[in-house]
Amino acid sequence: MNHKKIEEALLELRKGNLIIVADDESREAEGDLVGIANLVSPETINFMTKFARGLICAPISLQRAKQLQLTEMVQKNTDPFGTAFTISVDYETTVTGISAYDRAKTIKALGQTTTKATMFHQPGHIFPLIGKEGGVLKRRGHTEAALDLAKLTNQSEAAYICEILNEDGTMARLEQLKVLAHSWQMPLITVEELKQYLEEQRPTVQLPTAYGDFELTLFEDSAGEEHLLLTKGDVRKSEEPLLVRIHSECLTGDVFGSHRCDCGDQLHEAMRMISERGTGAILYLRQEGRGIGLKNKLLAYQLQETGIDTYDANLALGFEPDERTYQFAVEMLKKTGIQRIELLTNNPEKVTQLMEQGIEVVKRVPLEIPPEKENYTYLQTKKTRFHHLLSI
Repeated sequence: MNHKKIEEALLELRKGNLIIVADDESREAEGDLVGIANLVSPETINFMTKFARGLICAPISLQRAKQLQLTEMVQKNTDPFGTAFTISVDYETTVTGISAYDRAKTIKALGQTTTKATMFHQPGHIFPLIGKEGGVLKRRGHTEAALDLAKLTNQSEAAYICEILNEDGTMARLEQLKVLAHSWQMPLITVEELKQYLEEQRPTVQLPTAYGDFELTLFEDSAGEEHLLLTKGDVRKSEEPLLVRIHSECLTGDVFGSHRCDCGDQLHEAMRMISERGTGAILYLRQEGRGIGLKNKLLAYQLQETGIDTYDANLALGFEPDERTYQFAVEMLKKTGIQRIELLTNNPEKVTQLMEQGIEVVKRVPLEIPPEKENYTYLQTKKTRFHHLLSI
């Protein structure tokens, strides 16, 4: 995507100016004026009240809310979009609390790390909103967008926003917001554009390994889980189907070299094969224990030591035999521009799920590891009960 719009918006915000942020049609389909709390002025507050006409609120991070001892206004939030209002506040030096000068004081105080909880009166005339951890990557709201923008300006963990209404009192929609942005000479961005910008700012590092040099990129899903993409070569420009391995995290196998499974050996063999080809990718998903987590995997190991196989051990713990889905793997592939692949797997279900979600699996490439005496029964179970394509 073209980053110019976001960069221009950030430049204006750093100057203390306002921008317009429009959200999705599937949500409120509205636009808000957005500013950074530390850079607020009576003039920008007055502009909001005169031209935007909505409710002035102050998005703050969860950490900032805890510092100021601000909790949600209600115990049971029934707002359709889960907007997390706290009790309203005024800063201690305000007079009426409602003037543009007083509201600017309160908003600026919310953004300053030196401000303490005891410095606010409750209730007041500014409504803090607690943003979701993970920002717009987790919740596509104006609250999260404003906080993400504040973080990108390196100014504060607080912002201020106001819904934009038309002169007749109706909500201004996107086409009307475009007219206003032109009239006010103000940047207009959408939550979706900000989301794409943040996704493209993912940390990427060079990773020298025993199998050559790779690039490692971090992806974060909507639940805040961090997954990794390990790539060799320019995967975006590959004209041939890309060699891909989707590998679920296995601490015991990947790190400690456990012989209870073949996971660690599969990971290393996939890296070797990709390095040999010169181009490819490994998606390292945080799906420990086929999606049941490390603690439950160890509990399943205990059951297996009594003679139960890995399939029934999951059932005994109240889980499906395999709790994994590959929806986020598909997102990672698509966001990286990978659509046609040769998939390193023995699991036909993995091929099916990817195909159903729009990834063209041109070929399944077997990834068989010679069995150890300790994992022979485990591999037999994968073949007979999970229907993995193994020659064992």
